[in-house]
Amino acid sequence: MSSFRAFRIHQVEKNIVAKFEDMTVDGLTEGEVVISVKWSGINFKDVLAATGSGKILRQYPLNGGIDLSGVVMSSTDDRFKQGDEVLVAGCGLSETADGGYAEVARVKGDCVVVLPEGLSLKESMALGTAGFTAAMAVARMETNGQTPDDGPIVVTGASGGVGSIAIDILASNGYQVTAFTGKKDQHDYLKQLGASEFIDRHTIEMGTRPLESAIWGGAVDNAGGETLAWLTRTVKPWGNIASIGLVDDYKLNTTVMPFILRGVSLLGINSIEMPNHIRNQIWSSLGAELKPGHLDNIVTNEIAFEDLASAFDNYLNGSNWGRTLVKIQD
Repeated sequence: MSSFRAFRIHQVEKNIVAKFEDMTVDGLTEGEVVISVKWSGINFKDVLAATGSGKILRQYPLNGGIDLSGVVMSSTDDRFKQGDEVLVAGCGLSETADGGYAEVARVKGDCVVVLPEGLSLKESMALGTAGFTAAMAVARMETNGQTPDDGPIVVTGASGGVGSIAIDILASNGYQVTAFTGKKDQHDYLKQLGASEFIDRHTIEMGTRPLESAIWGGAVDNAGGETLAWLTRTVKPWGNIASIGLVDDYKLNTTVMPFILRGVSLLGINSIEMPNHIRNQIWSSLGAELKPGHLDNIVTNEIAFEDLASAFDNYLNGSNWGRTLVKIQD
């Protein structure tokens, strides 16, 4: 393939312009592994990057898409050979390197994961960074002692990609899960994934005391801000809170009381910077014990590559739920 199509993000003066254009491999950012991309997905970071709603890219221009799966075309890294099925999730794609919204990608070998046993290329992007992040949250919580016997786990941002997959993984592993969401019309969807209780984020009374009644065995939080502060006040002794997102706010106004009087642990989840053995371990678990049982339900939309730009508005107006798959090429 001498030239290929890419969805490329430019900065023109102070404006962000994203469009399809033709490229060659030589025009891509440096890397040891060249991949024929088959699938990608849409994460909220992808929406922010492509629309200019948030500052994601650290250099311009770059191809969008923080995730990809496909087949190795060539490699100067001995760990990979032509024909290998692989995936890349996060790892700086569409931030400092060209991403997965292209028919061909060139990436650094340390970012590439051989497709785990138990996952297809399509399934790996049904998971993507969202699934990887959710699995890492559960893994870190359990490494820190979390068990189903500790009480229910509350998942905020429940209908999003991370929230949906976290609910599925937790429920499949014996946890009672409460979905924290403002989308009442998504309760049936979340029940299918394993949520047994619901909290309306629009009507919840969070209180203001340093410690409120201890309700939750633990939490997976996509919100930050006031919601995360409330979680610190309401998680039971020795419970874990996995902090993933900042949809509400990046600030956290709380006290040390939950941490020193209840032993609550606040675990930061970073899907980009980590040792390779941990990245590979989490992906292997997603093909085995942490593989969600309802991926077909979680993938609520599948689009062709050429329809990519029209899918972003649903994320910005809050009408999207679950995961959107992007079929780059056959």
